[in-house]
Amino acid sequence: MKTFPMFLTMTGRRVVIVGGGEQAAQKCRLMLKTEAQIDVLADQLNDELHSLARTGRINWRRGRIGPTAFVDAALVFVATGCPGLNACLHMLAKDAGAIVNVVDQPDLCDAITPSIIDRDPVVVAIGTEGTAPVLARQIKTRLEEMLEPRLGDLAALAGRLRGLAARRLGPRQRRDLWSWVFDGPMRTQHAKQGDAPVATAIKTVIASGRIPEKGPAPVALVGAGPGSSDLITLRGVQRLQEADIIFYDRLVDPGILELARRDAERVYVGKAPGCHSWPQDRINSLTVSAALRGQRVVRLKCGDPGVFARGAEEAEALVEAGLSYEIVPGVTAASGAAAAIGGFLTERGETDTLVLTTGRKAQAKERPDWVRHLSARSNVAVYMGMQTAPQIVDVLGHAGLLNEVRVTVVSNAQRADQRVLECAATELVGQITAHGLVSPAILFLRRTDVAQATVAQNAPALHAVAG
Repeated sequence: MKTFPMFLTMTGRRVVIVGGGEQAAQKCRLMLKTEAQIDVLADQLNDELHSLARTGRINWRRGRIGPTAFVDAALVFVATGCPGLNACLHMLAKDAGAIVNVVDQPDLCDAITPSIIDRDPVVVAIGTEGTAPVLARQIKTRLEEMLEPRLGDLAALAGRLRGLAARRLGPRQRRDLWSWVFDGPMRTQHAKQGDAPVATAIKTVIASGRIPEKGPAPVALVGAGPGSSDLITLRGVQRLQEADIIFYDRLVDPGILELARRDAERVYVGKAPGCHSWPQDRINSLTVSAALRGQRVVRLKCGDPGVFARGAEEAEALVEAGLSYEIVPGVTAASGAAAAIGGFLTERGETDTLVLTTGRKAQAKERPDWVRHLSARSNVAVYMGMQTAPQIVDVLGHAGLLNEVRVTVVSNAQRADQRVLECAATELVGQITAHGLVSPAILFLRRTDVAQATVAQNAPALHAVAG
């Protein structure tokens, strides 16, 4: 970030606006939403500013402007409409040590005015560092539609009741209380009926000390998606915002963790291929222990927790401990990989069978049975197949299909370093080695007729697709 967003306390502080025309009036309108003292420096004012001065809402200062005019100013807006004069006034204000915004001259700005959504005391500021004000306004419009007109009133009500809640409830209870208020029926009721009935309901809950259940279980098994942080679901983000502690996998995008509450504890429990520093039993034990301590737990897993993620084992451990859980599905790796290369897992008239399987078996000697589903109308997606590529080739050979199968390998799907390999099954192991492809990867196996395979296997291809 070139600029750092921060809300300034303006009550009783002095803001100086230099200029008497429309640009100055725009800044006045903005500052009048605050509790600042507004001084306007200009020899003449337009009708709007003149009316504000006459009614005492702004202080009109005329005459020569020097550095002393800006002393003790919390913020200075220079808005004369003349670039040359603005630059001179900027120098004077800087000499006085002020923070300065010069209208339409970003190179002279210490501070940039954002697009603002005002639901006082809820304020949302949107900035583009001066590069795209039209985009900022578009974002503002969308957010305006999301935030109900009375939302600020509800926030103010919560502020008035915070002291009462602090005296009666513990930290966890308070967090659950406000989660119930802002993300449940109370918010809907307030939007329709206003303060009175909602205030009564909140006071009753605080007095009883019993917070109504909002819905989510104490442990959420959340799918983070296959790669990019923007592929997690909205419900997944919500659970991260509610979590006290997050146990996350090795391949989780760091950007996803940034979506969590700032004070949530983050515990890495990743497992690399062939590494057992975090055995499954230990992960289960940690998750159960945290939930039994009363913490709200998120187990953040790559892809979907229900697809080759050992989610069932973790859920079983929770049930045995008398704990409930919630599954928050995620975009599974096969879906992410197919989308990343512009493909589809099924296609009407072309592919009517989808098989999700794994290159690893619970019992090492156990032979896979996916090969019996491999036909011209099926798509077989193999998870964790990079280390077992030789075995995949061996299975195809024993089935007499080695020369009839094409393989697409998508490594690091939906990430910046995504790589894609297309080759004949006969060349799979050699091509993986030659091109240095690594896990995580999805292998798509498609059966073709012998003539197509013979032509295609002579032209292996490696290419990158933006994630």
